[in-house]
Amino acid sequence: MTEETKYTEDNIRSLDWKEHIRMRPGMYIGKLGDGSSADDGIYILLKEVLDNSIDEYVMGAGKTIDVSIQGQKVIVRDYGRGIPLGKVVDVVSKMNTGGKYDSKAFKKSVGLNGVGTKAVNALSGYFRVESTRDNKSASAEFEQGELKDENFLEETSRRKGTKVSFVPDETIFKNYKYRSEYVEKMLKNYVYLNPGLTIIFNGEKFYSEDGLKDLLSESIPEEDRLFPIIHLKGEDIEVAITYSKAQYSEEYHSFVNGQHTVQGGTHHAAFRESIVKTVREFFGKNYEASDIRKSIVSAISIKVMEPVFESQTKTKLGSTDMGGKLPTVRTYILDFVKRQLDNYLHRNPETAEKIQRKILQAEKERKDLSGIRKLAKERAKKASLHNKKLRDCRIHLGDVKKERNLESTLFITEGDSASGSITKSRDVNTQAVFSLKGKPLNSYGLTKKIVYENEEFNLLQSALNIEDSMEELRYNNIVIATDADVDGMHIRLLLITFFLQFFPELIKEGHLYILQTPLFRVRNKKETIYCYSETEKREAIQKLTGKPEITRFKGLGEISPDEFKYFIGENIRLDPVMLDKETGIEEMLSFYMGKNTSDRQEFIIENLKVELDILEEK
Repeated sequence: MTEETKYTEDNIRSLDWKEHIRMRPGMYIGKLGDGSSADDGIYILLKEVLDNSIDEYVMGAGKTIDVSIQGQKVIVRDYGRGIPLGKVVDVVSKMNTGGKYDSKAFKKSVGLNGVGTKAVNALSGYFRVESTRDNKSASAEFEQGELKDENFLEETSRRKGTKVSFVPDETIFKNYKYRSEYVEKMLKNYVYLNPGLTIIFNGEKFYSEDGLKDLLSESIPEEDRLFPIIHLKGEDIEVAITYSKAQYSEEYHSFVNGQHTVQGGTHHAAFRESIVKTVREFFGKNYEASDIRKSIVSAISIKVMEPVFESQTKTKLGSTDMGGKLPTVRTYILDFVKRQLDNYLHRNPETAEKIQRKILQAEKERKDLSGIRKLAKERAKKASLHNKKLRDCRIHLGDVKKERNLESTLFITEGDSASGSITKSRDVNTQAVFSLKGKPLNSYGLTKKIVYENEEFNLLQSALNIEDSMEELRYNNIVIATDADVDGMHIRLLLITFFLQFFPELIKEGHLYILQTPLFRVRNKKETIYCYSETEKREAIQKLTGKPEITRFKGLGEISPDEFKYFIGENIRLDPVMLDKETGIEEMLSFYMGKNTSDRQEFIIENLKVELDILEEK
């Protein structure tokens, strides 16, 4: 019998601020990641620093923010009021310290709990803050939250404001790199939400005059819009609405106090409800909500006094009221949309007519699909009881109160051997596997009917839980895991076509990835190195002494489950699938997936020449 574990005063330990953040980073910045996903921790660190500079702009101090990312070092410089010089160290290293507790100074700011920059400080291998005001300057340098150096200048000619430099800690963020596409999207959102603000990122200028209207213009090309963007503004609310000709599902961009609430919340739900209510009352018809919202592309931004979010990363609003004596969030949004959208539709009858035609078309399609939809749902329900295609995980994206919900991942694999390897080596808490049987159908040019008629597409839609909207999406990361051969590439292309055709916002919102798997294993008796390219293979051969054994992996099925866990664990390498902003979805799909054209043949020949040139160089 084992001796009973002693539980005394010695077992009780208080962590100081930085120890707690470093021990439980997920509580403060969501998931860690390596930079391949927009919600990885390195971007949250940047966001936390930027939020303070944005709040300065909102308070009327400083119209420009400079952002520089060179390699792993990030520098954010604003020209606001500057941190009070005697508090420079406290503001970045003492919990619950900050100006935002004084509501006179910051009325509707994002960061209200004084945690943001402290988390950045604690999770950075190098962190420096410098504040300039009244021709004086103070700075402090930290390492993993520990103060290393402090300076005070009585005289300086520097412009007032705050400059924060940091390098995320490599012991916490493994093999990370900043992707400029994600940084640019974040910065664009900031300027859309703050018209008149200029952000300069590595020399490139971002600026917006028309706010959310500019956001939708960027999100949906003009040729894909059913009608010009409806842009409505109030004191604490801004809304932009149009419909897409090219996509089936709903797409929303929602913000609170400048924070992108990617998981929605009370304001998002009220906005969806208000559109349905207004349209029904305007036409005097009790149209189905899903028919009204089908193909909508829209954005909403509200400002709330002391917002309550459901997590530290502020991705979902929990507040039910606007603050003070103002009405509830729901009532405020319903009243605004009802009044403003109704007025707009009366003044623009041609837009109203296009909306009504779109609703009637959606209604017809829904009725045409109703029989097959019912059969498909029954089939999916039966399949889910003994679904061999889906091996689910325990934590899903909708579990916002669970710490690892942002890590929820669905691997889409081909064949039994590959899915078997992933299934045996996955993390059952956050990683699910969906197994394809052979090549999926080329869905280009087909209607939504095919999603229900084709068993694999129907079960995949059911597994993701995205039939009606992205609201209930079950996995944050959807990862296509196919062999790196011609067949595997073709399956990737067919799956990307399916998502682009029917669920493009999955790609727009950064949920779709390609899994990188090693091409070679190089090993000797002491060490094994997995290589993802010829260059990595050459480096591994040089590193390992003697004559290392080299194995070329031909397919995922060849990789044993014991090895596979290294490729889908903390060292996972993912390539995000991103849309070209210059090209409409319809145009892109017809080029790549439509009938063979001379344009496409020329494109392939040109790119083959480039590949051959690369091979000749080697």
